[in-house]
Amino acid sequence: MGKIHIEQQIEIQATIDQVWSVFTDFQAYEAWSPTIHFLSDPPKEGRSVKVRLLQPDGKQITMQPQVLRLSPAKELRWRGRLFLPGVFDGEHYFILKSLPDGSTQFIQGEHFSGVLVPLLKKMILGPTVAGFIAFNKSLKERVEAKR
Repeated sequence: MGKIHIEQQIEIQATIDQVWSVFTDFQAYEAWSPTIHFLSDPPKEGRSVKVRLLQPDGKQITMQPQVLRLSPAKELRWRGRLFLPGVFDGEHYFILKSLPDGSTQFIQGEHFSGVLVPLLKKMILGPTVAGFIAFNKSLKERVEAKR
């Protein structure tokens, strides 16, 4: 069974509450997010949410991850699976941290595990990482433009 962890961070010149407000306006994602589009009701802890992921290489996947944690102004975490547990699992997280200067560190990452991980390593380390970078940059631009 393979495992890969990826993570991308960006500093946003806004308070944690300002970042959280834009980040949790899930229905607006289609207007600004290059990679994540919510297709159902907003995420709720313990429930599944329907999400379309768009990779920079043009590939799309619609999934229904289970929301593991939704802590206001702190974290959103979900787990998605391909087929059965242990085949290709991903625990995706978004974490916000307040910095001493009043700005916010936005962290997006994912722990991948399962028998297909070694076969999908090139996709994970290529388009998936690029997608994280694109999302973080777009969030930063949207938040900072609203200040």
